[in-house]
Amino acid sequence: MAAPGIPPASQQPITTKQQPQAAEQRTPISLGRESGGILVLLIFIAALILTTSTFLTLTNLDNLVRQVAVFAILSIGQLFVILTGGIDLSVGSVLGLSGGVTALLLVAKVPIPLAILAGLAVGLVAGLINGLLVARLKLPPFIATLGMLGVARGLVLLLTGAKTVAPLPDRFNAIANGFFLGLPSLFWILLLAALVSAFVLERTVFGRYVYAVGSNAESARLSGVPVNTVLIVVYCISGLLAGLAGVLMSSRLGAGIPTAGTGYELQAIAGAVIGGASLSGAKGRVSGAVIGALIMGMLANGGNLLAIDPFYLQIAIGLLIILAVYFDHLQGRAISFARRPA
Repeated sequence: MAAPGIPPASQQPITTKQQPQAAEQRTPISLGRESGGILVLLIFIAALILTTSTFLTLTNLDNLVRQVAVFAILSIGQLFVILTGGIDLSVGSVLGLSGGVTALLLVAKVPIPLAILAGLAVGLVAGLINGLLVARLKLPPFIATLGMLGVARGLVLLLTGAKTVAPLPDRFNAIANGFFLGLPSLFWILLLAALVSAFVLERTVFGRYVYAVGSNAESARLSGVPVNTVLIVVYCISGLLAGLAGVLMSSRLGAGIPTAGTGYELQAIAGAVIGGASLSGAKGRVSGAVIGALIMGMLANGGNLLAIDPFYLQIAIGLLIILAVYFDHLQGRAISFARRPA
């Protein structure tokens, strides 16, 4: 029983000591994590400007924005999960399933808004199942989402008969291929998703809970944080954004492709990690995830412009992930050493 005048642990607020990583998000250390990604991005931009004559053309920049937008939306969703110390391997397959379901409904003459809502709902339900498996059944995130990867991919192949679903209505295709205020519409959709996600993580109680769970789930639980609810919600967010990416992919391609999103889980994880997120949790920002996705997109775009074998690009992506995790490990050791009492 708690002492008189002292609320029980479940009602006590989270203190700064109990969530050090959340406080760290507003220190120069966290800014340094993002500045590393910015530096790599600037180097890539300078290299492509010097080595190609087509990088700064409107056509190429338009293609770059449309390509990066999908990766960035996936990376933002992945960031929510990584901040809690988890991982979501199913986002690529959920993208394919959401896009396939949306396309099937559109071909069946379902109104465009309802078809889009159905695609988003598919992603949300997949994320909810992942969250329940992790939070309620206590399955490791790697295993739970790996299972969903196989289930979602199998479902979309069954539903579509492993065939491309086309053609789709022009009004639907215009969502991802149109322009607004002189810029690709996908840019504005990404900007909206990034701003809302950043607000949720940095300006809401739920955002503080996410960082607290990633920092120390047991301490967060004792401080009154509904850990299981937080875990379920972050996987729902990841699934919902994967569903959005699937709808946008079908709109951009003008078809529902059952194999769409294959391997995109690597792109999503790489974008978040290269942008400064720590796989141990509680470190990372939305802006970093977008920067990481932009780096990934520029690697692919630059490889196409320079006619580089795509296999080399896969090697480069793998090396970037290894370096990002290694530097995060070094930074963690440096912080621990600095905090060690004399």
